[in-house]
Amino acid sequence: MAINLGANDAANPTSVAVGSGVLTIRKALIVFSIFVVLGALIQGHAVMKTIGKGVVPEIEIAGAFTAVVVAALWIFFSSWKGWPISTTHSIIGAITGYGIARYGIWNINLSVLSKIVISWLTSPLAAALLSIILYKILIWAYKRYGSEKLERALPYLVIFSVAFSAYSFGMNDVANATGVYVTVATKLGHIPDEIAMLILGAVASIGIIVGGLTVGPRVINTVAYRITRLDLAMGFASGLSNACVVYLFSVIPYYLFGYGMPISTTYAAVGAIIGAGIAKERKSVEYKMVGKLFLMWILTLVVTIIATTLFFSIISLIIPP
Repeated sequence: MAINLGANDAANPTSVAVGSGVLTIRKALIVFSIFVVLGALIQGHAVMKTIGKGVVPEIEIAGAFTAVVVAALWIFFSSWKGWPISTTHSIIGAITGYGIARYGIWNINLSVLSKIVISWLTSPLAAALLSIILYKILIWAYKRYGSEKLERALPYLVIFSVAFSAYSFGMNDVANATGVYVTVATKLGHIPDEIAMLILGAVASIGIIVGGLTVGPRVINTVAYRITRLDLAMGFASGLSNACVVYLFSVIPYYLFGYGMPISTTYAAVGAIIGAGIAKERKSVEYKMVGKLFLMWILTLVVTIIATTLFFSIISLIIPP
């Protein structure tokens, strides 16, 4: 699951640097690898708790296995096709399908689930809006202070945005591979939640890096070049916007409600790139591609919910919960 996660979502932090020509895919993935580990180990627990114990009362081994297999297969298929789907949608859809089959729809924590769905809608809009604002500020600074100094600084700012975005990604998305195992590790391994989440985060980080380095370039090329053509200003504006939105949606709800929001980092990344494209020139955005991505995100939820409900129902006939 972690390998599939890295394969599909490594594009989210790195595509702006690749698309704007600041870093090659290989160098961008090296920066990604370093900072995704830091994010996962330092603050990954915030969202792991939400996926592991927030949506459903608890997940036993058969449920964890079912949800991860369904999500992983769908993400693998999408990555192979070069589709930047939402891995968060994949695992949340799978857990929801498991919850329906195991507990019934009314015993799912609809309060937490509704907050997650709202975050899916608001995060790309927030990323797009922030990207537009940052791009406009950069253009104003160009005119006010001249372009020479800014042009020298922008490549370094883009690299900073990749590092920050990779950290935020590790913090938010590591839960997609590990959250379902928090209860299993705590109950069967008799390990405290904090230690279990740290171990899970470390193991998942390795898988994410492997997936990013091997299959990741397929999806990076889609996000970097097929939504809009990125220049340096657009790369920085969209990269920093994506990083800020993912970080804030992870941290603020955790301190307010005790559950970090597992938002779609793909949504945030694509929303930020679209915002930068609109800020520069609306015609530069490939709206047909955006429409296809949106349909893929909806299809992801439908496929994972139905498949996990059916798969777990079959397993339950063989091995009662």
